[in-house]
Amino acid sequence: MALIHYSGGSALTVKDADEKEAIRPGFVYFAPPNYHLLIETDHTFGLSIDPKVNYSRPSIDVLFENAANVYGPRLIAILLTGANNDGAKGLRLIKEKGGLVIVQDPRSAEFPFMPEAALQVVKPDFVLGLAELGRWLAELA
Repeated sequence: MALIHYSGGSALTVKDADEKEAIRPGFVYFAPPNYHLLIETDHTFGLSIDPKVNYSRPSIDVLFENAANVYGPRLIAILLTGANNDGAKGLRLIKEKGGLVIVQDPRSAEFPFMPEAALQVVKPDFVLGLAELGRWLAELA
């Protein structure tokens, strides 16, 4: 477990999600290596070793699509840098369900392929560089 600090002075706990762990505010969760991360209807995490999606496990599409079905219009999704098109389909479903979609500006991405692929599939609510995204998240918090 680690702490991450942002300029607003708050600290968030960062950790791998555990099976059946309740989702809590103030935490940033990562999918454990080699598991798809799922959101259950009781707002706990599920872990799956189903086949890879987009050559990936964990797959962002699996998480985004699952979260869209649980949270609908209450979901905010952020897609950052990456080297394949994983996440684009999930973002489309999030938009269809009324959620808010943010894509990193590909010009600020270390690997722009993933945000570029997303922009071809979905019209996000925001396209933000990293500094802008940090400010947006601080204001949201």
